[in-house]
Amino acid sequence: MTRRLDIRGHRGARALFPENTLEGFLAAAALGVTAFELDVAMTADGVVVVSHDPALNPDITRDRSGAWLDRQGPLVRSLTHADLSRYDVGRIRPGSATAALFPDQAPHDGARIPTLAAVLAALPDTLFTIEVKTHPAHPDWTASPHVLADATLSVVEAARAASRVTIESFDWRVQRHVRRVWPDIRLAWLTRAETVRDSTLWWDGVLAAGSVPACVAAEGGPIWAPDHTDLTEAQIEEAHGLGLFVLPWTVNAPADMRRLIGWGVDGLISDRPDLALGLLTGSETDASSTSGHGRDRVQAPL
Repeated sequence: MTRRLDIRGHRGARALFPENTLEGFLAAAALGVTAFELDVAMTADGVVVVSHDPALNPDITRDRSGAWLDRQGPLVRSLTHADLSRYDVGRIRPGSATAALFPDQAPHDGARIPTLAAVLAALPDTLFTIEVKTHPAHPDWTASPHVLADATLSVVEAARAASRVTIESFDWRVQRHVRRVWPDIRLAWLTRAETVRDSTLWWDGVLAAGSVPACVAAEGGPIWAPDHTDLTEAQIEEAHGLGLFVLPWTVNAPADMRRLIGWGVDGLISDRPDLALGLLTGSETDASSTSGHGRDRVQAPL
């Protein structure tokens, strides 16, 4: 297959390496991955860091003594960057739900939650989709959408990385704010069934009237990033007719990759970007015969 598609490693390539870590991004880049999707949060002292969860996740977090957290840890926003740096996120807790999802992830003991600035600096020729992670129903979990978006944009500006960055969020207040303050930054609009159903919450008072692609197009696009399990071929056709680029998440099984590519998606966000890239170049092997990867349809929250 020679068609050019935008393949983005999800949280680096978290089926293979520790998620959202500098070590994971570099290891995935060494496999030929040239674009990544990652998440950002902000510490108590205003440092933008790469983290999916608003609070430390006991499935992937050990304290400075090496002991696993026995429950959900503190909110990232409650910790200074120095405090956060004491936690090790370099391997998955054995027996956890995350370990069951990603049994072949290679650990990297000593990996820390990195700053966004460090990741952008370490991979200067790489493309990034940055999810500004906020939770409208729980505003106390993170910095406000505008504050976190502005802090993220400040890091992007300092790194001179605007041309290789896309900003996305399920919380559409983020993209609207970014468009007002920096209209040249490329935007993606994340959706899943929950956010469409509760669109007045996630889309800041906008009711999902009509189709989801039409709502994204009304916001100005240019990228629609839907949950791939909800996506239909008809929606992709409609989105393309509206001038949108369709980039579904999180597509891990080769059968799903083939189906979506056949339907005409413009790219894929995947925990197994190596499989997606191999499929495109014709070097992909059947995942059912390799290390258990892709044995089942794996779906994990973005």
